[in-house]
Amino acid sequence: QAQLKEAGGGSVQAGGSLRLSCTIDGLDMSQVCLAWFRQAPGKEREGVAGQDNFNQPKYAPSVKGRFTWSRDRPRDTIYLQMNSLNPEDTGMYFCAAKSGTTFGCVDRSLTVLPASAYQYWGQGTQVTVSS
Repeated sequence: QAQLKEAGGGSVQAGGSLRLSCTIDGLDMSQVCLAWFRQAPGKEREGVAGQDNFNQPKYAPSVKGRFTWSRDRPRDTIYLQMNSLNPEDTGMYFCAAKSGTTFGCVDRSLTVLPASAYQYWGQGTQVTVSS
């Protein structure tokens, strides 16, 4: 049974940093692509970063230059380093996996595919940024 588990959320002041992790279990990592999402209260789930078909991360414009994706392959863990956080980054952060890697987890415009495209989700970790 596939399991994705996020960790690393917390409360920080604006300008601070957090590092999220997502450990994946029960999935063939060569057959899925991965993405990070976030959801603020009352808003839709938003793609933050996703792998393209070369397994390279692509970022949403709102986080590009501030967030960095990394991966520890032996541990089947991905990370999201978040710097220069601002209150607009507040929300629940999720990692997600989609079966099939031919086209990756982004579309032709390098935008993260919508949440409906993903079959596997973690439970999320809360990030709160205060001004």
